Amino acid sequence: MDGTMLGFAVPHLSESLEPTSSQLLWIVDIYSFILAGLLVTMGSVGDRIGRRRLLMIGAAAFSATSVMAAFAPSASALIAARALLGFSGATLMPSTLSLIRNIFPNPQERQVAISIWAASFAIGGAVGPIIGGLLLDHFWWGSVFLVGVPVTVTLQILGPRLVPESRDPSPGRFDIPSSALSIVAMIPTIFAIKMAAERGIDRVGLLALVIGASAGAAFVVRQRRLADPMIDTRLFAIPGFRRAIVANLVASFGFAGGLFFITQYFQLVLGMSALRSGVQLMPAVVAAIVMMLAAPALVRRTGPFQVMTVGLALGTIGFATFMIVDLTGPIALTTLAIAGAYGGLSMAMTVAIDGIMSVIPPERAGAGASVSETSNELGIALGTALLGSVLTAVYRPRIDQIQGVPQNSIEAARETLGAAVIAAEKLPSEVGGVLVNGAKLAFVSGLHTAALIATLALAAVTVWTAAAVRKNPSVSGEPVDARQRPGAGEG
Repeated sequence: MDGTMLGFAVPHLSESLEPTSSQLLWIVDIYSFILAGLLVTMGSVGDRIGRRRLLMIGAAAFSATSVMAAFAPSASALIAARALLGFSGATLMPSTLSLIRNIFPNPQERQVAISIWAASFAIGGAVGPIIGGLLLDHFWWGSVFLVGVPVTVTLQILGPRLVPESRDPSPGRFDIPSSALSIVAMIPTIFAIKMAAERGIDRVGLLALVIGASAGAAFVVRQRRLADPMIDTRLFAIPGFRRAIVANLVASFGFAGGLFFITQYFQLVLGMSALRSGVQLMPAVVAAIVMMLAAPALVRRTGPFQVMTVGLALGTIGFATFMIVDLTGPIALTTLAIAGAYGGLSMAMTVAIDGIMSVIPPERAGAGASVSETSNELGIALGTALLGSVLTAVYRPRIDQIQGVPQNSIEAARETLGAAVIAAEKLPSEVGGVLVNGAKLAFVSGLHTAALIATLALAAVTVWTAAAVRKNPSVSGEPVDARQRPGAGEG
């Protein structure tokens, strides 16, 4: 819910805090970057201290940092608050999924539970646009961060009474070097991708990529040598497990990237209010909920890869449709495309998550959940960073081509479309109209390019996943535990 509302709040906080385009991307990205970097560590911590205990700690921290974000006085302060939210969120995500793995050992019950768990995110997405729109129409942008506080407080009250505790009875030693390597591997790598997409390859980006890749390689080597690894790397030798991870990542990539530019398209190009743009996304959220809840029955009838393939194909078609939108819509077609894309991607993610968790032994559920959530959050971060940066890279040169507008206004408009609207308000109406219209055209051009990249990525993974329908490998199977040392690649 917070993520959905933040997307709608971007134009409002842009006007209030006046962030640069880089700061705006960091405001959106930093939560997922930090969260993804810490998921492996927090999943392992939950296995040791208790998943419910970690969930309660995370809920308290999330409440406090949400208040910090709501009252951030500057873009830099908001970035810092979002980073702390990412730290808090990293304790919540693996805890919930690992608790489900232990509470529902039966595969069919687990599939239903995971579909409901996943649908709860979509329900939050459904409530988010409406509540967020109402708040943004009547209050300041920071109010969207306070909505989750009553929920996390309620969780702290009811959680100890309703949720059974579970932990690994023989967790082994917590490996601090592995934790550090997982963090260093994740964050610099994503930073390098973001910088390359925004301003091209430079020394800073290359250095970050080398650091991230080196740390990632060292992490893998260390996991293979440890008697009690944080992540059993032999899981990735299972073909179905690999496909589930990639499907989850790419679906999340499209989901988050699409939300980033579609919300701005609705509000800044089509001129919708935050509330109306939220209502416009309701069909997509309803489609996501329906298809998530239908996923277990469809898997039983056809098979996991058939369902994942159909879901990814719907996402591909939806993003391809985004490439034909213009300054006026068409609104009905855009709404239908979003519904198809988000419904399909949500279904694919639900099946992929169950496939990932099915090969993880219950006592290692926290570590397994961290793998699933890391792929999900990495996809979200990459979707926003890469597609957002590509949009910016196309947007700026086209802004420079606008004629008849003062250079200082052009420079301001280069930052974001929201900044262009603000700059236009300070100009005579005719000149301001030229700037706004040119900026909207530039934004739509960037949207088309970003949609093309998302379409190609989704299409490639759709074809790859479809190949598994013919080969018919099992996504799930007997849980794999490094401490039992079965042969690598079996399953």
